[in-house]
Amino acid sequence: MQHGHGRNGYKEGSITLGGAVAMGTGVMIGAGIFALTGQIAQLGGTLFPLAFIVGAVATGFSAYSYIRMSNAWPSSGGVAMILQKCYGPGAVAGGAALLMALSMVIAESLVARTFATYVLRPFDITDGPLVPILAVAVIIFAFLVNVAGNRSVGLFSLVMAVLKIGGIALFGIAALWSSGFQFAPASQAGEAVSATGFIASVALAILAFKGFTTITNSGAEITDPHRNVGRAIIISIALCVVVYLLVAFGVGSSLSIDEIVAARDYSLAQAAEPALGRIGFYLTILLAAVATASGVLASVFAVSRMLAMLTDMKMIPHRHFGMPGPIQRHTLVYTVVIASTLAVLFDLSRIASLGVFFYLIMDMAVHWGVFRYRRQEIRAAAPVLLLALTFDAVVLAAFTAMKLQTDPAIVLYAGLAIASVFAFEKIYLSRSLVPQSGHDH
Repeated sequence: MQHGHGRNGYKEGSITLGGAVAMGTGVMIGAGIFALTGQIAQLGGTLFPLAFIVGAVATGFSAYSYIRMSNAWPSSGGVAMILQKCYGPGAVAGGAALLMALSMVIAESLVARTFATYVLRPFDITDGPLVPILAVAVIIFAFLVNVAGNRSVGLFSLVMAVLKIGGIALFGIAALWSSGFQFAPASQAGEAVSATGFIASVALAILAFKGFTTITNSGAEITDPHRNVGRAIIISIALCVVVYLLVAFGVGSSLSIDEIVAARDYSLAQAAEPALGRIGFYLTILLAAVATASGVLASVFAVSRMLAMLTDMKMIPHRHFGMPGPIQRHTLVYTVVIASTLAVLFDLSRIASLGVFFYLIMDMAVHWGVFRYRRQEIRAAAPVLLLALTFDAVVLAAFTAMKLQTDPAIVLYAGLAIASVFAFEKIYLSRSLVPQSGHDH
């Protein structure tokens, strides 16, 4: 699986431990804080800060499978490599890997649309054509930076990560300070939270942490990958837990749950004004723009590389459409086109919901595959793998039940999309693997 490195621009040891952490937090913090805080509060009510904690615990168990597999076989194939090692080069591995890639594209469009809602907030524009136009513009910006190459992405990600982690942490501390460090919500108003609603909010919190898989997908390019892939994942998740909780308590101490829900697409900006005044409001808008733009950048980088690796591993078809350059340049274009389309067609809530369905199905496939086929070889603890699988199953069931009540159409869209992905892989691989096996034997 290393043979594609030279052809597609992969370079061993080109990403430091700090660069890998910056890449992971770049994806996570962009989506988790700015895109999802309001939606998590809508489902979790006054318990929404707890949803981040439970989401982090579930993610910790989930990360175990990826860390053990990456330590054994560090590869730029990342999640695709894990699935292929478990299931072989068939429709299960191909379909689940494609779901991972699509969930990453969804994350791009989610964060890009969030960028637009924050940038337009000072002008009191919350809807209309400018939202998708700006979302597409930031995706194109990410494409242009990515075309400049690995070093540009790594340096930009590192600088942006430091700025936004520091800035968001200061926002949370300042908001808490202005409320007298009251960790209770500003108002208890609102309906009581059901168990299903809270667990469904955990599903979105898990989506806020899923950026750690970006590190897995960098695999062999990270320096000393057998040690540093796992380290980078653990450090990224730990940093995000701290930042998410600071913001959750900061927003919660400034606004009532009803106010957070009403401003769910730009809740941090809304919380900044009562806590920090008009200057704080504008600084938060600026911070959101930086954080979401860098989140899109890191996500575009990761998913284009994963699609290139899937192509290299013969798990998806590839067409040049007359484009020059390496395969990863082509997959960058595909990524930008798909993410832009999603940003235009769907609102934030529906984009996030699609991401939850795609990611959790893929994640369950990883845990089951590692448990069933590889756990003894990599010396993985069976109870941890089964706990990770159980967390995913319970959260997915609750999220599906909640969405069937509030937005059944998105459950249908997700179901059709997932079925189509596996059917597509079944048809494609049944045609492409036959001639390959003939040559092999």
